[in-house]
Amino acid sequence: MLDFTFFLNSALLGVGLAMDAFSVSVVSGLSEKCMRPRKMLGISATFATFQAVMPLIGWVCVHTIVTIFSSLTVAIPWIALALLTLIGTKTIIDGCKGDDECACKPITLGAIFIQGTATSIDALSVGFTIATYDIFMALICALIIAVITFVICLLGVVIGKKFGSVLSNKASIFGGIIL
Repeated sequence: MLDFTFFLNSALLGVGLAMDAFSVSVVSGLSEKCMRPRKMLGISATFATFQAVMPLIGWVCVHTIVTIFSSLTVAIPWIALALLTLIGTKTIIDGCKGDDECACKPITLGAIFIQGTATSIDALSVGFTIATYDIFMALICALIIAVITFVICLLGVVIGKKFGSVLSNKASIFGGIIL
């Protein structure tokens, strides 16, 4: 039933899931201070897409292959931690090189994909919590999560870009520490 409680719960799920994506968005803005608006929108859309798709994958798993997948739920936070640690370490190393010429080195599509995956792994478990929803409700919930994630991540990239200009070449080091 699509009532106020459903929308509130979906919005709160969206905010909760978007927090790690927000942190990575800030780091993206810090790392590429000359990022164009189109790329900022692309990064935000990538994170939003991952945050929406992962709960749906979890929902499908609950309705199909739950016995196989349930053994992996313990590993999900550790996988996310490992991926974010690798991204953070690489960001710190790149920042320590101190190349001002690299201040506008673009974030690659592959890096954005890895970041999207790393920040959305926890969203997979949300599929277990929405397992009682029918497919329509699950899709609406995923859409709400995507919209909220998009807005929060866009804000994160903008904030990171602003601070990236202020922090100059130390922005990558700071961003890596955040991760």
